[in-house]
Amino acid sequence: MLLQNTERGLFCSAGDFYIDPWKPVDFAVVTHAHSDHARWGSKHYLVSKIGEEIFRARLGPQANLQTLSFSESIARNGVKLSLHPAGHILGSAQIRVEFQGEVWVVSGDYKIESDNTCDAFEPIRCHTFVTESTFGLPIYKWSPQKEIFAEINEWWRDNQQKERTSVLFGYSLGKTQRLLAGLEGDIGPIFLHGAVANFIPAYQRAGVRFPAISVTKPENVRATRGKAMVIAPPSADNTPWLRKFGECSTAFASGWMQVRGTRRRRALDRGFALSDHVDWPGLMDTIKATGAEKIWATHGYTAPVVRWLRENGWDADAIKTEYEGESETEGEDLPETTEQNRED
Repeated sequence: MLLQNTERGLFCSAGDFYIDPWKPVDFAVVTHAHSDHARWGSKHYLVSKIGEEIFRARLGPQANLQTLSFSESIARNGVKLSLHPAGHILGSAQIRVEFQGEVWVVSGDYKIESDNTCDAFEPIRCHTFVTESTFGLPIYKWSPQKEIFAEINEWWRDNQQKERTSVLFGYSLGKTQRLLAGLEGDIGPIFLHGAVANFIPAYQRAGVRFPAISVTKPENVRATRGKAMVIAPPSADNTPWLRKFGECSTAFASGWMQVRGTRRRRALDRGFALSDHVDWPGLMDTIKATGAEKIWATHGYTAPVVRWLRENGWDADAIKTEYEGESETEGEDLPETTEQNRED
């Protein structure tokens, strides 16, 4: 096999490199800068050029980074390596590995609906496709993001009528930027919690445009008399910081909001099913588009995905990894059933 699943991560022995290793290695090829995929301590990293600034912020200034533009390739011991857009967050990439006529593609995390905060996903033809399955159940089918953002903006307007500050929770890297880009800036002032503001300049320098924003100060939010939108990490919920704003309405943007019970457990006013991961129909469409004969499913609902694929003619297996998908690492809670559906 061109890739093997080892105690350190996916390993290519022919090219002597790992993909998204969860322990330090000599040469790491990294799909994207979320902390469950981009781990500190490796001697050398290969990452996307457009994501370099985010990777440096995540891995530290001492990290030895080599960058590639999308579709550009390098060779290691005769193994051809290239990065291709994954559509997950800024700089997220699929890893294409080719050796002696055999092609594998590792998806990392991905979504197939394009937005203006990162390069759009591109299906890559291959023999073996290693895919995430974070939302690998038929119940997860996303509405078009245009509809979701219309709902978010209408919720904001409705809160203004009631003089309630709108507080929208989302992960600091990827989700915050996508939310911000989808808000109608003329509705009212937009404030960002300091923890979610850190990556905004990197996105702006990459050419992503946002409405006017300010860093949150409780006195500034209160002065808007309920007109403001505040974007914050989920960890800010039920904190003294939040209670300083006065009357608020809270919402969470996450794929897990597709299941109403998740919203109720968090005691939120609203939940918006907006995810940066592929849904069930998109997962199946992507697998078909790759033309792959063999599928490895990782992190998420691997068992249902593998079962469906096998029943429909694919050679499919689940592999155990330390990737978490849209989970607590990203500031978003997994439903209680997720771990029960992971393959060992």
